[in-house]
Amino acid sequence: MPIAAARLAKIERAVDQTRASHAGQPFAAVHQALAEALQAEGAQRVVPQAVEESTLQISGVATEPKGTAG
Repeated sequence: MPIAAARLAKIERAVDQTRASHAGQPFAAVHQALAEALQAEGAQRVVPQAVEESTLQISGVATEPKGTAG
């Protein structure tokens, strides 16, 4: 488990760093910054859906669960 915890900590640092520097910016800019932060942390092998979801949240793109209408 220590390996998994260390890997998760790297991902969390990258997401936190990107959120601090790019919150509310366009999706493409956030995605690029997150990819660079993950690479800098040595955690570039992250599930693409997790990167996508983190990017959406950081950029502020509104997301609703599928199947939920107003």
